[in-house]
Amino acid sequence: MFQHTIRASRLVLGLALVLAGVVLAIPGVPGPGLLVMFVGLTVLSTEFEWARRLRDRLRGMFRRGTGRADVR
Repeated sequence: MFQHTIRASRLVLGLALVLAGVVLAIPGVPGPGLLVMFVGLTVLSTEFEWARRLRDRLRGMFRRGTGRADVR
């Protein structure tokens, strides 16, 4: 029962962060909105494979956009 509560909490927190990031990014200015969405995807990636893939794709796009090497 406790494990289901933790999973539900992660889901609610992750979705809330992603939605807050979308609202903050509406003007099209990259800034806190993208960061908040990334944190939300990180929370969701603990439970969902699709969120992990999306987070990794966004991380790669960020690194290519800033000219940083992908260090693992």
